[in-house]
Amino acid sequence: MKILNDCGLDATAFKKMKVIMSQKKEMLYEGKAKQVFATENPDEVVVRYKDDATAFNAQKRGQFDRKGELNNAISTLIFGYLIENGIPTHFIEKLDDREQLVKKVDIIPLEMVVRNYAAGSMAQRLGVEEGTKSPVTIFDICYKKDELGDPLINDYHAVFLGAATFEELKEMYALTGRINELLIALFDKMNVILVDFKIELGKTSDGKIVLADEISPDTCRLWDKDTMKKLDKDRFRRDLGEITEAYVEIFERLQTALEK
Repeated sequence: MKILNDCGLDATAFKKMKVIMSQKKEMLYEGKAKQVFATENPDEVVVRYKDDATAFNAQKRGQFDRKGELNNAISTLIFGYLIENGIPTHFIEKLDDREQLVKKVDIIPLEMVVRNYAAGSMAQRLGVEEGTKSPVTIFDICYKKDELGDPLINDYHAVFLGAATFEELKEMYALTGRINELLIALFDKMNVILVDFKIELGKTSDGKIVLADEISPDTCRLWDKDTMKKLDKDRFRRDLGEITEAYVEIFERLQTALEK
């Protein structure tokens, strides 16, 4: 007996209709690492992951094999894990090796940066040895403005710029903190230290704040607990080599951790 959905279609027909509805149309936006395409549904878009790599506000550019494919796969697994643990996100489903179907959101022009250890720009700026564990979770926000180099700002600047209200910032920090807790627990199962990471948040058509963009070795610093080997985009930033191999290792460890 066929089971019909609310549209009066069986599962196969409904899935086919969904595929047709989610077909890519015109490109809406192209960023450093992804392209965004319209679909037949005005509330959904297709995100395509590219192999392009950038660092230092795009001053360093390159490509490496399978980057888009791996980031799509890694981000899909992480978003699925976060959704299962109650985090609201834009993610709907993975379409193929490089593409995802996601809810269309208005990106809040603030990067939420979480630092569990000193590394990168913070270590340089404060003169702290890289790898120093912080006794508290450090939250930074950066104003998403390429021509300004995504400057570090504070809450008052964010409100002044109209990027968010104080009430929205409170909600954003709470959501980001919960994501940090869940990611630390996940990466701990992978024998990986979550040094720091950045995320982007967006608003859905009904005004709900959700996690958007991606979470991958492009957006996190990930170090092996035993060897302290860097398993993230620092291998590209610092010309360490074995970039694809590091991303593959994170993907494989992630699969194993989520199967437990």
